[in-house]
Amino acid sequence: MAASFTTREIDVRTGSQEVVHDLTRECASFLREVADGRDGLLNVFVPHATMGVALIETGAGSDDDLLAALQDLLPADDRWRHQHGSRGHGRDHVLPALVPPHATLPVVSGELALGTWQSVCLVDTNGDNPNRMVRLSFLG
Repeated sequence: MAASFTTREIDVRTGSQEVVHDLTRECASFLREVADGRDGLLNVFVPHATMGVALIETGAGSDDDLLAALQDLLPADDRWRHQHGSRGHGRDHVLPALVPPHATLPVVSGELALGTWQSVCLVDTNGDNPNRMVRLSFLG
């Protein structure tokens, strides 16, 4: 069977506060539509200079811990050379070097092959841009 490649762009509203936004359901829904039970790879990519994609446990405090760690590493203050937008916005442009703007995940029999507690999440510290786009691509 020949390999196939399908891409879809989805809009996500992350809001005006720092957030870890769980995208796992949207990824699973996309795969139900396009994977047709096949094995392959799902690539999740955010074409934004100020956000990332992380695999992390959610709902047990790890998402808040991640945001707290990022606040410690990348404080929202005036130290950043890149200055426009809200105070400390320069740190948002450094975020993708620590939390990359993409993830490539295994798909087995048409489903994400995540660990028990893993979720696919957007990490967005940029409250200046509450509307985001995510590109999901399946290579089967």
